[in-house]
Parts: sequence; structure tokens; C-alpha cells
Amino acid sequence: MKFTSVREFRDKATHMLRSREPVLVLRRGRVAGIFLPQIGDELPLDLRRQVFQMLTSDIARRLKRKGVTEAEILADFKKSRRARRR
Repeated sequence: MKFTSVREFRDKATHMLRSREPVLVLRRGRVAGIFLPQIGDELPLDLRRQVFQMLTSDIARRLKRKGVTEAEILADFKKSRRARRR
């Protein structure tokens, strides 16, 4: 996996998008995005696990910092589903 800054990704996007290597884009040392090139029909299992772990830990950290609880998230989902049914 290649690590790059937002600025470098922007400047070299065409080259990086042609690459077969995943790119983790960082902004001030924090994950800003992930580019996963399409290789075949599915991503390798180890890569999917790595991405899943990175994303879930980042989401958990952000929710904890904002003080959002699981109950609040579930209530928000219920409210959203009700609004779509109407």
C-alpha cells in the first residue's frame, strides 16, 4: 500500500489511478481517503480486512470524540427510515 498526501495525490492523480497498488491519502497525518484500484472482481481478503479495521477504528474514534452513543445512532436510523416511508 502506498501512502501519500492530499497534495501529492492531487498532483499525481492520473499516475496513481493507473497504478495497481492501493493508495492511502493522508491530510496532516490523518486518513483523508483510500483509493483501491479494481483488480479482478474482488479485493483480496487480507486487504479488505485491513481497510475494514482502519475505517471502523477511525469511525469509532470520531464518534467517541463527539460523544455520540450507539443509542443515538440507532434512533437516527429509525427516524431516517420513517421519513423515507412517507
